[in-house]
Amino acid sequence: MRHLHLAFLFVIALGPAPSAQAQAQEKWVTAWAASVQGPYPVGNPSAQPDLRFAFPSPASGARDQTFRLIVTPDIWGREMRLRLSNALGTQPVTFDGVRAGLQLSSAGVVAGSSRPVSFAGKPSVKIASGESVWSDAVALPFVTVGTALAGRRLAITFHVAGESGPMTWHAKALTTSYVTAPDAGAVSSDDEAAFPFSTASWYFLDAVDMMAPADTQLIVAFGDSITDGTASTLNGEDRWPNVLSRRLHAAGRKVSVVNAGIGGNQVVGPAEYSPQKPFAGGPSAGARLERDVLSLSGLSTVIWLEGVNDFSKNGNSSVEAVEAGMKEIVGRLRARAPGVRIIGATLTSALGSSNAAHGSPEQDEKRKALNEFIRTSGLFDGVADFDKATLDPATGGIKVEFVPESTTGGPGDKLHPNRAGYLAMGMAIDLDSFK
Repeated sequence: MRHLHLAFLFVIALGPAPSAQAQAQEKWVTAWAASVQGPYPVGNPSAQPDLRFAFPSPASGARDQTFRLIVTPDIWGREMRLRLSNALGTQPVTFDGVRAGLQLSSAGVVAGSSRPVSFAGKPSVKIASGESVWSDAVALPFVTVGTALAGRRLAITFHVAGESGPMTWHAKALTTSYVTAPDAGAVSSDDEAAFPFSTASWYFLDAVDMMAPADTQLIVAFGDSITDGTASTLNGEDRWPNVLSRRLHAAGRKVSVVNAGIGGNQVVGPAEYSPQKPFAGGPSAGARLERDVLSLSGLSTVIWLEGVNDFSKNGNSSVEAVEAGMKEIVGRLRARAPGVRIIGATLTSALGSSNAAHGSPEQDEKRKALNEFIRTSGLFDGVADFDKATLDPATGGIKVEFVPESTTGGPGDKLHPNRAGYLAMGMAIDLDSFK
């Protein structure tokens, strides 16, 4: 029955070819993104399995093996393209056997849905160290009009030829993906048999675009671990940007919401970031702005939640330095993307956190001062008051029901909200901010 159902979808989707006028009314819009960092394993993954059998040597990286990465597009289109990144690698990496299909479950792909992906008309691409490459457009005949695929996941398969060297990755996927054993070669099969190892991170892939109506707007959630989703559910799509997305789609808005958070990220630090000198929180917000925000397709709005790590023991920046960093980055955004709407989000409390780098009264005073700047400076076009949505005024910390973490069921750290906390944050955003 599954094959018959898929054939039915194909019949619907392969109706009359779109006219030139219809094509002119569409554009590329980023439907999924993951800000890259590197080299693996430097970063802050959540619920990561033991990967020593999948990647025996971090210095060697992937070795003649195939990845099947699972991602959730915020919108679907009849055509897609993807971006592979070697931005933080130290040697060229060759990718082949690239395919895109509809995930069935686990590492399985719905039979007949997988499509080959090419690069400048070729089935393989060699990406130099420090570079990223967009694929050609790929038709997705299983995509139908409407919301039939809302919430469904895309399986992106690719083979790394030879050794990759240090891998560019996104540590905290909170989504299960799959990889073959080293030396397994290129695998294109739709079934799961060749993918014994799971991972809670994404590798090399950092963006997926869909062809969408020309009035579709891209909203980028830019920030640190509280945007990346630490302490949220594994495979639940329960980060605050996910909650916002569901609200906007339910209201009939033509938008795509993507996540550009990196756990541990800072506004102004570190001063230097490279594969030779990595930092678990990734490059600073300013250093990654072009790649992680401005290069995405259809950019309309940025919601920026960041600064708590600048005040940690690892950052120890002044309020004035963070304010100056925010002014500089907002200025760059407005210069490079005229008309972009920038919403500043207030920082949630970390007072009393069990995290060794957070929780002191001194840091909380800095947080309050930065929140006052975000609310009153006029730098931003709007404010998402996450502090108000999560604060317990009696204790100065986040509300007690937002503390126990949702990823593994642990006690929580009084820094990262759980699923309930992220729900409150996503619900607190005024949808009229996006008109």
